[in-house]
Amino acid sequence: MAPLDHYLAVDIGGTKIAAAVVTGTGQVVHQREVPTPSAGPDQERLAGRTLAELVEQVASAAGVADLAEGPAGVGIASAGPIDIARGTISPVNIPAWRDFDVVGAVAAAVGGPQPRLIHDSTAAALGEHWLGAGQGSSALLGIVVSTGIGGGFVMDGRPIAGSAGNAGFIGHVTADPAGERCACGRIGCVETGASGPAMLRWARANGWAGDTTPGLAEAAADGEAVALAAFRRGADFLAGAIATSTILLDLDRVVIAGGVSAAGEVLLGPLREALAQHDCAAVRGLTVVRAALGRRSGLIGAARHAMVA
Repeated sequence: MAPLDHYLAVDIGGTKIAAAVVTGTGQVVHQREVPTPSAGPDQERLAGRTLAELVEQVASAAGVADLAEGPAGVGIASAGPIDIARGTISPVNIPAWRDFDVVGAVAAAVGGPQPRLIHDSTAAALGEHWLGAGQGSSALLGIVVSTGIGGGFVMDGRPIAGSAGNAGFIGHVTADPAGERCACGRIGCVETGASGPAMLRWARANGWAGDTTPGLAEAAADGEAVALAAFRRGADFLAGAIATSTILLDLDRVVIAGGVSAAGEVLLGPLREALAQHDCAAVRGLTVVRAALGRRSGLIGAARHAMVA
């Protein structure tokens, strides 16, 4: 039987749904993930069933299901948009889930306290602040650089949610007013230059022959000119939004997570150089580091969110 300081965490994304039981000290004692059901006429039912079965299995395997009162708390991190007040999510990459009652679905599956909903990028930032590369920061911005660009703020140890829960969506801050149209409908968003697919698309348009973002990172590490230029361009897109956020919120640290962060200094080096061009006192004191928790940052952040209700 699991002790009373065990928390159930769920992390919902466009490609995978993960669940874990996390202790009050942040130890992940059981974790499982499954692919998010692909788009189709039956996606809403399949995704809902997949979520319910996953959380039931994880809770049972960790012994939480044996407790009459259920887990000590439940945290749900999800791609957005989300609506905290209503407990609903409308992830862009899960078209069938529009205003899906995720809080109700998870509560029905495992019982226990009312689940607490948080944006997945904010959860990743919170996880890094608690146990990862953001420890000790009083004003943190976490950025997820992957197929898209997400962000979340943690100020004085508390996540900043905004009115509905979607604060920190830095990927859709304008970086190039004359740039290409983003999938969101705006022009020149950070995501159009700094996401993995955007850097790959630009490199291929400029003569690079590879076809994957990890391959592009390897080429940049080997000094290939076009690959290096793609990462420098992506860093420029990120730097403007980071500098503006830092000036507005007096940030002291930025933690870079997501699949593209695996490039390490190939991305972080040009990003620090680009930030140095924003020569003002607020930005000079900013530290930029790579995330430490890997794929578990969102789950750990979701659990932490449940703990500090």
